[in-house]
Amino acid sequence: MSTSRRTITLWQDDRLRSLEMAILDEEPLSIRVQGQPYAVVMRTPGEELAHAAGFCFTEGIVDQPEEIRQLAACDTEDTNVVTVTLTPERRAAIGGHLARRGFISQTGCGLCGKTVIEEVIQQLPPVSWDAVIPLAAAEKALRHLDQLQPMRRSSAASHAAAIFDADLKPLTVMEDVGRHNALDKAIGRLFLDRRLHLAKVLMMSSRISYELVQKAARARIPIILALSRPTRLALDLADRLGISLAGIAKPTGLYLYCHSQRFGEPRP
Repeated sequence: MSTSRRTITLWQDDRLRSLEMAILDEEPLSIRVQGQPYAVVMRTPGEELAHAAGFCFTEGIVDQPEEIRQLAACDTEDTNVVTVTLTPERRAAIGGHLARRGFISQTGCGLCGKTVIEEVIQQLPPVSWDAVIPLAAAEKALRHLDQLQPMRRSSAASHAAAIFDADLKPLTVMEDVGRHNALDKAIGRLFLDRRLHLAKVLMMSSRISYELVQKAARARIPIILALSRPTRLALDLADRLGISLAGIAKPTGLYLYCHSQRFGEPRP
């Protein structure tokens, strides 16, 4: 588990005492593509290959696992570098993508919301899925998301991305200090295992940003549920891409933000 033990001082009930606490680790991961630096992300160590694969998939660098000729971490104890080598065919197909970073991957890029949405829409078709998931089951799974988070239980500092199938059975759960990293790891694991087509519901422990919607659309995941609310840009993008968004309501229930037709009782 990627946590470190630290002794801190707790002030409580008007007294000071020492307390040992689990602190979530955070380190840089350099993702190199075709021998060249592509991105450096801050993340929780672990699942480096899945993280890099998911990042490459959600960035549009690859569409299929077979397009990755080699996926390797550094051979030394330093696993903070992952190298991705593409097949010659894929390298030729993506053209200048590696140079221009075809997907919008950073917040605060200076573009207006409308421009962001239009650029993403040009890259991704709407997600279609006609099935319905029960509201009660969706709420229960989301409220129990912390039971799938061992890092959070020990450190209280990690985000989770849990991906479920159409029957709300968990396919994979990943934790990381960053919510985008957790999602890349989860998508990457299913991508490498060739099970991404089973992914129908994504549950996040965080708020829903437009980047998370973009990544889910790339993975063709039709439903996103989260413990916190979406940003306006995320909601607008999800609405355009046909992705259902829902979030937890207090003390009970769910907020259904868009495409609520996918929530209800199963059809006979």
